[in-house]
Amino acid sequence: MDEEYDVIVLGTGLKECILSGLLSVDGLKVLHMDRNDYYGGDSTSLNLNQLWKKFRGEEKPPAHLGASRDYNVDMVPKFMMANGTLVRTLIHTDVTKYLSFKAVDGSYVFSKGKIHKVPATDMEALKSPLMGLFEKRRARNFFIYVQDYNDADPRTHQGLDLTRMTTRELIAKHGLSDDTIDFIGHALALHRDDRYLSEPAIDTVKRMKLYSESLARFQGGSPYIYPLYGLGELPQAFARLSAVYGGTYMLNKPECKVEFDMEGKVCGVTSEGETAKCKKVVCDPSYLANKIILPQKQLGRKSDMYVFCCSYTHNVAPKGKFIAFVSAEAETDNPQSELKPGIDLLGPVDELFFDMYDRYEPVNEPSLDNCFVSSSYDATTHFETTVTDVLNMYTLITGKTVDLSVDLSAASAAEEY
Repeated sequence: MDEEYDVIVLGTGLKECILSGLLSVDGLKVLHMDRNDYYGGDSTSLNLNQLWKKFRGEEKPPAHLGASRDYNVDMVPKFMMANGTLVRTLIHTDVTKYLSFKAVDGSYVFSKGKIHKVPATDMEALKSPLMGLFEKRRARNFFIYVQDYNDADPRTHQGLDLTRMTTRELIAKHGLSDDTIDFIGHALALHRDDRYLSEPAIDTVKRMKLYSESLARFQGGSPYIYPLYGLGELPQAFARLSAVYGGTYMLNKPECKVEFDMEGKVCGVTSEGETAKCKKVVCDPSYLANKIILPQKQLGRKSDMYVFCCSYTHNVAPKGKFIAFVSAEAETDNPQSELKPGIDLLGPVDELFFDMYDRYEPVNEPSLDNCFVSSSYDATTHFETTVTDVLNMYTLITGKTVDLSVDLSAASAAEEY
């Protein structure tokens, strides 16, 4: 461990593992450490025994739930947009060879006291009770505008400047009802709250286009895909990528104390009496919690609640068992009661676990201390904001942007040839 590295990465959450992989591919000398004895950090997937140990201490799982190894329970439940940034990053780095995916059967929305499938085909849209016949015609015209919209082609803009026009103004031009606006904003554009209505419409249009492109990619019942054996497979896959390009991994390293020089710049990491020197540190919030992290509380506002369900078809539970997650941003001092509407939709459950996390945002200036700290995961259904954070951190660390149009696997194959 007493060596010098370009970058030391602390924590093996998904964000840290993606960065470790990208930086190793760039030729940087990377040391990746974790205080845990497993990959994934907060985004790991736990078997039944690990789940019980985390939430129930010494208590053992009931026998009727089946074998521990048949379970892979995500600690950060999210799907992947089929044409989203994470999928393009996986393809770009050729990490897909370490993973298998399956399309998610459907996406649903709660409206007027009932659950409705978000239409995935024209036929489903025609039959959907979410809108009346005339409203469907108006909505169709709006969807055609969004589908045809091209940033680089003013002819598709119909004279509208979506960087200045708000989403509320754009939707008003198409005469859509409040219920339809709610459906578009939350079930298609996947906004978490209604602030988007007062923000530039370009963001909502891009989100809707991503939803549509993801839906079309695998011709499934939803725009989402999900890795077999759970999301814990993702950080491990990027860790393998880093190792292939020379990255060094050390798990089960206690303390991992970040060291600073007289100028306040990071100079190394100490664990078990040994110090590894480095120029830069990348870490999750828990490794520098007392120095540069500010808790982010999202209180007093209305935000969406997400219900996420997976089963044996994704190899995360034995046949006949389902794992469901209900997640939301806490808005009161009693978060458990806030989740009740989502939990009630599930019907009878074998076991129920509650957990609550503070959300953290870095407040340091990386150019001064060379510490690059990721922000906490949010309560959305997908990984788009997660990967955006990663790519922004990559640019801060290297001064470069990741060109996702370049296929690294093809370049690697050419070099080997």
